[in-house]
Amino acid sequence: MKKTGRGMAAAFYPIGLSGGGDPSQAMIKMKPDGTADLFLGSVEIGQGSKTVLAQIAAEELGLDYEQVNVLCPDTDTGPFCMGTFASRVTFIAGNAVIEAAKEVKQILFNVVSQTLGAPADGMEVAGGMIRVKGAPSTCISMADAVGMATFQKSMLVVGRGCFMKAPTGVDEATGACEPCYTMSYAAAYAEVEVDTLTGVVDVKKLVSVNDIGQAINPALAEGQAEGGASMGLGAALMENRNPDYPKMGQVPRSFCDYLIPTAVDIPELDVSFIETPSDGGPYGARAVGEMSSNAHAPAIVNAIYDAVGVRLTELPATPEKVLRAIVEKSAGRA
Repeated sequence: MKKTGRGMAAAFYPIGLSGGGDPSQAMIKMKPDGTADLFLGSVEIGQGSKTVLAQIAAEELGLDYEQVNVLCPDTDTGPFCMGTFASRVTFIAGNAVIEAAKEVKQILFNVVSQTLGAPADGMEVAGGMIRVKGAPSTCISMADAVGMATFQKSMLVVGRGCFMKAPTGVDEATGACEPCYTMSYAAAYAEVEVDTLTGVVDVKKLVSVNDIGQAINPALAEGQAEGGASMGLGAALMENRNPDYPKMGQVPRSFCDYLIPTAVDIPELDVSFIETPSDGGPYGARAVGEMSSNAHAPAIVNAIYDAVGVRLTELPATPEKVLRAIVEKSAGRA
């Protein structure tokens, strides 16, 4: 007999390391053609950080995305980054990029101040131009401004940025503190079908809702959330590094015996976002990476409970575990 069930779960996820000591640096070098080289220590591992950080630099400098060239040299010559982990890169490295871009703009505003007849704090960038606020026709191209700095002023136009949360103390009386930059939030909904004769769980539908502050790149965010949902599905039903735990003899050594979801295993999937901007994030961004996978496994386990009335407390919920729990419940032992 197959029984259906529905379950929900919610999760929150902190960004970066707690208590400080978690910096990222960025450097922007302008070239006389008006394009920018963005140097980063943050590593692209497929999550799209090069794209997002280039977008942030372009937005802050008033350039097109194609005018920003992202360079990630080695750790000897590149800017420092604590690492691509803890869902920290967009938030922390993004803020560092903004700081670097601000220094670039200040240098160029000072260079063209006399030419435009306006103080440095009376200028802005837009559409590849440096222009006077309130008088957009009084302007100079970014390329001409950098050329002026390079060939007339003998200046190197480089901006530097670094961002890190300052360590915060702990209130000894209450234990209150600020251990992280900010939080991201997620919720998941699952519909399952459980075969009571075999213990096989078939996930029919997953819904993923994520509060990521502000989506810098909605397409990349959607891709990460879809990938997170598939990872949550794998954690819930398939992935097991130590199937005989606490015995350690049988350890999967390849994807032949360590199972992960493939395209044919993904159920109907609905991903959406809520955007409540973070005060400290770049343009209000929070994080989407790891948080996007956290709520799905408990939602699936709750759906299994709704279907057959057994509460599994150990993942993955393999057919053997589910069937054993059903049998024990029928025998009155659970």
